Formats: sequence, C-alpha cells, structure tokens
Amino acid sequence: MKVLITGATGLIGSELVKLLLQRGVKVNYLTSSKSKLIKEENYQGFYWNPDKGEIDLDAFEEVECLINLAGATVSKKWTPAYKQEIIESRVLSTRLLYQSLLKDSFDIKQIISASAIGVYPSSETTIYTEESNQIDNSFLGCVVAKWEDEVKNFAKLGIRVSFVRIGLVLAPDGGALTEMLKPIKLGLGATFGSGKQYQSWIHIKDLARIFSFIMDNELEGIYNGVSPYPVTNEVLVKSIAQTLDKPLFLPGIPKMAMKLLLGEMHELLYSSQHVSARKILDEGFQFKYSNLDKALQDILQ
Repeated sequence: MKVLITGATGLIGSELVKLLLQRGVKVNYLTSSKSKLIKEENYQGFYWNPDKGEIDLDAFEEVECLINLAGATVSKKWTPAYKQEIIESRVLSTRLLYQSLLKDSFDIKQIISASAIGVYPSSETTIYTEESNQIDNSFLGCVVAKWEDEVKNFAKLGIRVSFVRIGLVLAPDGGALTEMLKPIKLGLGATFGSGKQYQSWIHIKDLARIFSFIMDNELEGIYNGVSPYPVTNEVLVKSIAQTLDKPLFLPGIPKMAMKLLLGEMHELLYSSQHVSARKILDEGFQFKYSNLDKALQDILQ
C-alpha cells in the first residue's frame, strides 16, 4: 500500500512516517522545501507550493490514502498577519489537493485529515463527543471549522473522509510539553489560572497509531485524537513535576498576565475541553499510553 502525507516532516508527520515505514507501507510526501526532497524506494518527496497553486501530480501515483497534516503551528503569537497564515496554510493546501484530484482522482479512496479539539467550546463541565455540533466562537474554533469544511469537499469525489480532532500532544521533541518543561525544570512550574481547566492529551505514538488504525479499518467520519483519561491543568503540571522530581511552589499564573505576554494566543492555555475517546475505543482501538503517568515516564525518563 502507498500513502501520500502532507506535513510529513512535522511533529506528528514524522512519527506517523516512522510507524508506516516500519509496517511496510510506502510513503509519498509533499513538501514546500526543495531541500527536504528525498527519493528512496519506500519514501519519496514531491514539491508543492500551495500559495502559488503548484503541485507535482506524480505524488498521487498509486496512492490509496491521503493523510493531511499540513498547517502552520498555532503555538506562535497570533499577530493579524500570522492568524491569516494559520488559516491559509490549512485552507489553501487542502483546496489544492482537492483541485488536483478534480482533474484525476487517481486511486485515492480515503482522506484522513488532522483537525483539533479547539473546535469545541471551552467548558469545565461538558464532556464533548464527536456528535457535539457546537463550534467555539474563538479564532481557533473558526480555523478548525474552515479547515474541516474544505476537507468535506473530497466526499464529492467518492472519497471516504475522516477527521482526527487532536488534543494536547505529548512528545519528547517539540509540541506543548517541551514548552511546559522549561519552567518546571527550573523549579518555577505553575498552573495556568485555577488549573481546573481540562486538558485532553494524547501520547504522540498513540496519535500516530490512530491515523494508521483509521486507514487500516477504512473508518469514516470524525474521531477524537485524545487519551481516554483527560486531566485538569493542575494534575498535568503536578504529574510532570513529580516525574521530573521537581517542586511546584508558584501560585497559578493569572490569565491577564499571559494575555499581556501572548495576546489572543493565551486562550490555548486557559480553555477547557473535556473530550471523549469512546468512539475510537468502540471501534476496537487500544491505547498503549492511556494513563498520564505512564505516558510521561515513557517520554521523560
């Protein structure tokens, strides 16, 4: 089998590529950086430039599944210009893939697209499932809604459409955990605000396995990419500190302080999404790192 991945060199893409290659799946990938083009027997890069509508159509040859991970990071200060980049990096790249397949659908039977749990409104009491149709009125909620709308167009081509709404990714190299570690290692760790906000997290290895599982089982629709056991920010920070054997002395960081420092992006730190993994569990998926302490020990020790 052969897949085509966008965002293959990013945090999630790199882990997924490693998993698929270990399984003997051939991987094509699209990159806008010509220096990242590699041509190996089972791993081949192809150039594209979504801003200019350029794409090497050879990337689609013999591909059965398209995995869409491309998008500028949201973990960077949201200036008006960068907010536009966050949206366009997702919408324009997805649109270019769709327009390419309008000319020739090749052999593609399924698209599995990344999405985010930021689509769900912030709440400390609601448990969100994939059937929840509320969309948060924040910038991130808007981004996810626009991105998913673009991906839904692939159904018009007779292609199965699947989404993985990703939570807080725990990984050894990059992502939110790397930033959370910095003050904790210095003994300056603290919760954000009250620390009562829920953070639905997932180990990066389990996240890669979810994408692979959806592909293998030809699943359709939305799946939450989170562990079955979300925790509050307070529990997460304390667990990290305990794993590293570091103290936590500081009181919660006030929301206003982070708003002054990060601007609108501070919403990521204080929003609360308690998200259910029941749907993917019911399909038979088994998490290797459902427990937070086990996940942190694997990553940090």
